[in-house]
Parts: sequence; structure tokens; C-alpha cells
Amino acid sequence: MLRWSNFFVALLVVAAAGFTGAGQAWAQDEGIGGALSDAASEVESSAEDAAEAGAETLSEAGEAITDAAEEAAEEIDLDAVFAEAGVSPEMWAVNNLWIMLAGMLVFIMHLGFACVESGLTRAKNTVNILFKNTMIPMIGIVVYGVFGWIVMYPSDWIIEGVFAFGFGIQGGGVYYGNDPSIYEGITPAYNAGYTVWTDFFFQAMFAATCCTIVSGAVAGRVKLLPFLLFCIPFIGLVYCVVGSWQWGGGWLSEKIGFADFAGSTLVHAVGGAGALAGSLILGPRLGKYAKDGTVNPIPGHSMPLATIGVFLLWFGWFGFNGGSELTADPAGVSYVLVTTTMAACGGGIAAATVSWIFGGKPDLSMTLNGILAGLVGITAGPDTPSWIEALLLVGAVSGVIVYFAVLFLDKLKIDDPVGAISVHGVCGLYGTLCCGLWGINGLFGSGETAGGKQLVAQMIGGFSGFIYAFVAAAVIFMILKVTLGIRVSREEELEGLDLGEHDMSAYPDFQQTYIKSYHTREI
Repeated sequence: MLRWSNFFVALLVVAAAGFTGAGQAWAQDEGIGGALSDAASEVESSAEDAAEAGAETLSEAGEAITDAAEEAAEEIDLDAVFAEAGVSPEMWAVNNLWIMLAGMLVFIMHLGFACVESGLTRAKNTVNILFKNTMIPMIGIVVYGVFGWIVMYPSDWIIEGVFAFGFGIQGGGVYYGNDPSIYEGITPAYNAGYTVWTDFFFQAMFAATCCTIVSGAVAGRVKLLPFLLFCIPFIGLVYCVVGSWQWGGGWLSEKIGFADFAGSTLVHAVGGAGALAGSLILGPRLGKYAKDGTVNPIPGHSMPLATIGVFLLWFGWFGFNGGSELTADPAGVSYVLVTTTMAACGGGIAAATVSWIFGGKPDLSMTLNGILAGLVGITAGPDTPSWIEALLLVGAVSGVIVYFAVLFLDKLKIDDPVGAISVHGVCGLYGTLCCGLWGINGLFGSGETAGGKQLVAQMIGGFSGFIYAFVAAAVIFMILKVTLGIRVSREEELEGLDLGEHDMSAYPDFQQTYIKSYHTREI
């Protein structure tokens, strides 16, 4: 046992010796000398004895800790671990490096979401949108670490294959001592591709994405605090629960044979379902729909910002899909990157073409959403279709779907300022079905589950995840509506959430009139 008291006594005595030495010098200068000098010598001697005792104690403690760590590490035969995992130490290091870099690419997607959402909405709400998109990744990562990880990747189920709960990372989040299992988490004994920390880092970057999708659909009218509170259960008990059904070894993967490579359903359709629930419960923005049913477009204030955001998202998607290969295997990762890129191109070209034909003019916002639609569509299975199928049957079809989905939702008077429901919800479900339509396991493929079996599994998994997320999100929003209220006042919505929620402006040089009217209570 470490005798900390001796160590602290030594520190105090050494400090006392220092002060006394200074006092001794002063006394000698003043001619006082003598007694203080003798006292200083005695204190200094005592300090040296105590310091030696403290040093011996710390040395003993350090040796004990080192011995414990070495004993625990010795219980793991690393050569045998690498041999059993079938990976060399060098390749294992490369795998970890690629997945960590991919996680960083996914992280930068949050900046892309912030740019797209703020660019496609009104200038008077920009600070509010940027604040939400700043808070969401931080809340998401913390929630995922506190309990979301265990919900999503359980060791013990409460309801077998359906629901689990716990706290921490890898069953408690405690990583010190001499338990060999602690050290297994940073060897291939945990996984042939990565350490537990690489795994958590990569997965945590995904966790907040579903809430950024919801944020776009409710922009311009939702109260800030209730929305941030909504993110906690939606990430921890909606996204992570649906994720556990497939990625955590739940009923979709073990009993149905569902496939979702990187999250067309588990991330995007879940987020789209939450966005649909929020839009329905909040209602449309003021002035969006006239009494006669006509749609009044509310254009975004910055198409350059929206364009930058889409390209940031496209760039981040290389980590989103490429990292989900979960190894740095050159063949697998390179193919996934190609199909992902082709699907984005197909979606953008198709949406631009359709908007040009049916709208009379090429629509940039539709083209940008077409790119995102293609990316969402390919996310369920970038490893299965040919690159031609990825370009045409996944990407281009998604681009067409998103155009008409946006128009259809407007017909139903479901207001979605950025098209999040259409891009992520509708195209997320279509992309999920693509795993059973095209590629090796499609209707005409040659895989083990081809010929319709995989399509049935995709339908069950996709719609189960969407319905659960929609119902759960609606319940959360309704609870918040009854308790805190979720919609800002009419006056605040007209003046802008930047002033009402933050007392700030993204463009103060162009909004001084608004600021003056707000502070003089003219509104």
C-alpha cells in the first residue's frame, strides 16, 4: 500500500526548509544569525530524511504497479493472438490508422451538415442552426460513451436480440489494474481490425449524425433547449437500439439476414423518421403554405454555404463508407470508395436533369440534394453492386426519387426546410432495398440470398427501423411539447431565432434594424 502521507510530509518539510533558508539569509543580513541558523539546519536535516523516505515509498509503489502491468501483459501471448486473428502486427497497425482517419472524416461531416442546413434556411436563424450543429456532436459523443455504446453493442441482453442497457465503454469504462481483459482490448484479441478505442472513436462519430438530420427538418421554428434534450434519448435509446438489432448482433442480423453496410437504415432512415415526426408535430413555418393550398417557397439565404456543405459531406462520406469496411484492405476499401463516388455523381446528375425538365430551370438546391440522395442510397451496400449499378440503379434513381419526394411532402403540407426527410428517410429506405434488388444478392444475382430472399429481409429491417424511430421520436417530442413546449412564439419566428434564442446575429451589419426592434421591444 502506498504511504502517501510520508510523501506529502516530505513535500511540506522541503517547502518549509526553503522558506526557512530564505529567512536564514535575511536574518544573517540583519545580523540576527545564530538561533535561526541552527533551526534551519535541523529542519533541513529533517526534510532530507523525510524526502528519502518518500522517494523510497514512491519507488516501491512504481515498481509494484509496473510488476502488476507486466504480469497482466505476460498472460497474453501476443504472437499467438496475432496468429489466431490472422493479421500481422504491421497490418493491424495500418487497419487501426485507417479506421481512426475515417472517423475523423466522419467528424468533419458535422461541419457539412451545419453549412447545408444554415445555407438552405433563412439568414435570421443562422446562429441558432450553427449552435445546434455545434452542440449535437458533443452531446452525441458523450451520450454514446455514457450508455449508448453498451445499448448498441451489448454483452448481455435484457430482451434477447432486441434491447440492452448499461453504462460505460466495453462494460463499464474502467481500464486500469491487472485484469488481462483490459489489455486484450488493445490487441487483436478484441478484433482483428482494431482496438476497442478505435472502435469506439469511429462509432461515436456516427452517433450524433441522426440528430443533425432531425435538426434540418425542424429548423426555423423549434425551441433550442427542448431540441437539445430530445437529442439525448433519440441518440441513446432510438439510434443505438436500432443499431443493436443489426450491428450489435440483434434480431435483424441473427434471425432475418438483414444487410446494412454503413447505415442507410440504421443512421439515415432512423434520422429521417425522427425528422418526419418532428415536422408533423411542430407544423410548418409561418407563410409556407397558403390557405388555398399553394406552396410558398422560402429560399435559403446562402447557396454558396449550402454547396460548401454538400462537398464537405461528400468528402466525409469516404470515411463513412470506406471506414465501415473496418479494415484497410485495399481491394475492399478502394471498391467501396468507387461505388460511393459513382452513386453521388449519378444522384446529382439525375436530380439536376429532372429539375431542369420538370421545373424549366436547373435547380441547384435539388442538385445538391441529389448528390446526398445518391450517397445515402449507396450506404446500405457499397460493396455489392457493380459500379454501373451504383451509378444508375442506386445513385441516379435516388436522385429522381428525392426530387419527387420533396414535391410530394409539400403537397401533404409537411414542411422540411432542407429536404432531410426526402434525402435521408425516403432514399435511406430505397438504398436499403437496393441490397435486395441489385448486386450479387439482388433479384437476379448469384449470391446465397439472391432471388427475393434478401429483398424480403431488407423490407423487414428497413421498415422496422423506420417505424420504431418514428414512433419513439413522436413520443419524445410530444412529452417535450406538453412539458416545455417545442415551438417558438409567432413573434420570435418572424424576427428570427438568432435574436430570440441567442440575442445574436450571424450578419449584424445587415440586420441592425432587427436588433434595434428587438431590444426596444417594438416587436
